Amino acid sequence: MKRVLFISSTGGHLNELLQLRKTMKKYDSYLITEKTKSTEGLKKEFGNKVKFLKYGTKSHLSYIYIYPYDCIKSLIYFIKIRPKVVVTTGAHTCVFMCYLAKLFRRKVIYIETFANIHSKSMSGKLVYPIADMFIVQWESMLKLYPKAIYGGWIF
Repeated sequence: MKRVLFISSTGGHLNELLQLRKTMKKYDSYLITEKTKSTEGLKKEFGNKVKFLKYGTKSHLSYIYIYPYDCIKSLIYFIKIRPKVVVTTGAHTCVFMCYLAKLFRRKVIYIETFANIHSKSMSGKLVYPIADMFIVQWESMLKLYPKAIYGGWIF
């Protein structure tokens, strides 16, 4: 069975990613997100197939320490999980993992956030050039990402 890694930051990005639960069940799936009080409950649903990174936001100074830590932890997770495909809805948490996947010749599927109707997300800008499949949820986003696929709303 194909091993697939689903990764996103917490909050809305994770909410969108969790809409793919049916797809997750079709594969040997792992989930990586940031550890917060709201994500601790995922252990009940996913057991040892959920992994956590440190929570951090770009607006806090501590992020300059958290991001490198999360990159190292992402590398460790990648080596342990050995996914064939990485699927993500963003944001910052996923970018390093997507580049790792490409470095190891794995497939990258990026789903641009539902929140963006007329502008690119930062993670979308960074992952678009390397994504094997780039999906947008609004037709208007095809103007910004011409090689993207319009997939409709994930909800």
